[in-house]
Amino acid sequence: MKLAYFDCPAGISGDMCLGALVDAGVPADYLIAQLAKLPMHDEYRLHFERVVKNGVAATKARVPLGERAGHTHRHLPEIRALLETASLPPRAAEWSVRVFVALAHAEALVHNTTPERVHFHEVGATDALVDVVGTCLGLDYLNIEALHCSALPVGGGLVHAAHGVMPVPTPAVVRLWESRRVPVYSNRIHRELVTPTGAAIACALAASFGEMPSMAVLRVGLGAGDMDLPIPNILRLWLGEATEPLLAARARTVTDVHAHAHHDHSHEEVVACLETQTDDLNPQISGYLFERLLAAGAADVFTVPVGMKKSRPGTLMTVLCAPHLLSTCEEILLRETTTLGVRRHFQVRSVLERHHEPVETIFGTVRIKVGSRDQQVLNAQPEFEDCRRLSEQTGQPLKLVQQVALATWHQRRPTQSERQN
Repeated sequence: MKLAYFDCPAGISGDMCLGALVDAGVPADYLIAQLAKLPMHDEYRLHFERVVKNGVAATKARVPLGERAGHTHRHLPEIRALLETASLPPRAAEWSVRVFVALAHAEALVHNTTPERVHFHEVGATDALVDVVGTCLGLDYLNIEALHCSALPVGGGLVHAAHGVMPVPTPAVVRLWESRRVPVYSNRIHRELVTPTGAAIACALAASFGEMPSMAVLRVGLGAGDMDLPIPNILRLWLGEATEPLLAARARTVTDVHAHAHHDHSHEEVVACLETQTDDLNPQISGYLFERLLAAGAADVFTVPVGMKKSRPGTLMTVLCAPHLLSTCEEILLRETTTLGVRRHFQVRSVLERHHEPVETIFGTVRIKVGSRDQQVLNAQPEFEDCRRLSEQTGQPLKLVQQVALATWHQRRPTQSERQN
């Protein structure tokens, strides 16, 4: 299993990630060519150079902007559409969307709005788009199966932002840290060490935060930041192969599952399945456990009542997650429950292509989750949290908000004849 680890003693930003990836072996020409697929190539230039920070040589990514870039600010739906139409490698496109969605949710909490209405000053900016998408392209190029990240320094002081002077860490960064319970500490450097872009990359893509996982080191890339600090302003990207026998066996299992899957079916994916049953777990802990697992990136968590030995009633808990998150979810189960063991296996599941379409209703904006296959819509449902929020704000019944949202979505869709024309 190919691992990557962001070591961030001086913090993390998008350009530091990008520089570290090129320093670790990702061809700069590859990144430039892939990024040129985005319909914004006239807004920037991308180049890399060697710099020295406190006596340590590293690679610096620079993104000088064109005249158009200063007038371009994008919202989440625009960014999603831009990425989905760019013919990028599928994993890189998926990871990029995940980063922007994470930041949109954080900004929405800060500004008391919805993710779709967030006006991205930081991430909608051209250079940040290059940093985020370029980082995801680099991780995909290196075939990284699991990314991990160190604890992050909080920094300090004040920074000028689009909404005025902000304390460091900025509110969006704090919200992102909350979403993943990121371990942070003070290194007594009062500067902006973690940018919103860097925090979003780490929180959206890292399987865990903390100590470096066991690995056989293949290469270390150094990416430089802009500022001169008391310590080298460098992010270290460690690349390696997992050395634990369990991880090696897991990688072989995933490979075997892929080999036996129907490769001509473009809507299949491999998921890890974890199971454990208990008869002595406090029910209050179960709700907390659901939150921990979902926050760690699990795709689904569910329980069913079972009969156990000595005729005791018990609970079977099942967790579905991406293979690279198996260790993280397994650790949560072992630490937070009373179980003495966890079963694990891999499955191939068929999935619909999913995306959100925002609709404006008489109550407010609701996202509709749309599932499709071969460009044919097979399912559409209003996002529950959006409907609940509007129900609480307006005093209208939740079921009415759901019905109106779905009806509004159906009304705005083109008819069969219109689609054919």
